[in-house]
Amino acid sequence: MSKIAIYPGTFDPMTNGHIDLIKRGAKMFDKVVIGVAKSSAKHPMFDLEQRLTQVSEVVSAFDNVEVVGFSGLLVDFAKAHNASILLRGVRTTVDFEYEMALANMNRALSEEFETVLLMPKAELGHISSTLVKDVARHDGDISQFVPENVKKAVQKILA
Repeated sequence: MSKIAIYPGTFDPMTNGHIDLIKRGAKMFDKVVIGVAKSSAKHPMFDLEQRLTQVSEVVSAFDNVEVVGFSGLLVDFAKAHNASILLRGVRTTVDFEYEMALANMNRALSEEFETVLLMPKAELGHISSTLVKDVARHDGDISQFVPENVKKAVQKILA
């Protein structure tokens, strides 16, 4: 039986921290499905199609990674992709507490659903999409935090 993991997020924008987790997840699991959440309630900088394109460009070199947009319950998305593992990153204790609550809720909705938490590399632990957008909005250089295609897309949308 293959191990399929879901790595969900808004990826608005995708960061080098996300990429680190994808690389590591791709080594751990037979397949990683990146679930790009519609998340209109979060008022993303990029629409879903733009985020799907950005993420797909970045992960195109991985044979066992697929990028799919979704809305609705994560457990339903996982079942639709025959996945029973949720891959998530935690940078802080606040992240851990949120992810623990999310893991417990998902397990209550679907008993076979397990969560695997990965800590980022030390040099990536401070990166978040929110902070990247804030730096970019204030004309800061985000090139060390995001891949080149994402940097260009952020600059274009803020121009």
